[in-house]
Amino acid sequence: MAWELDNDRPIYAQLVDRIQMQIVSGYYQPGGKLPSVRELASVAAVNPNTMQKAFVELERSGLIITQRTNGRNVTEDTELIESIKQGMARGHMEFFFSKMKELGYTGEEIKALIDNEIAQ
Repeated sequence: MAWELDNDRPIYAQLVDRIQMQIVSGYYQPGGKLPSVRELASVAAVNPNTMQKAFVELERSGLIITQRTNGRNVTEDTELIESIKQGMARGHMEFFFSKMKELGYTGEEIKALIDNEIAQ
């Protein structure tokens, strides 16, 4: 099944986000081998060149490592993975809180809603 991608952002950036999420969530384990560019491009239903561009970005960030004869692997640097995971979580929280404040909620009201949601 093709990945859901939208037209609001560059496709390669969405691919980076998706693969990053898969790495930080543990779908791809530290030190684990990633599928080839062609395999992932086929799964995502995108051009292999677009997937290659996403891989270059992920390599720049340090999340993946290219080994010429062994393909691409996820970094074994669990501190880097955790740092990126926390950064992604902060981004989601900032977005959530800004939207809640736009709706007119105070910090205490947001906390009460969150506490209520967790209790369910």
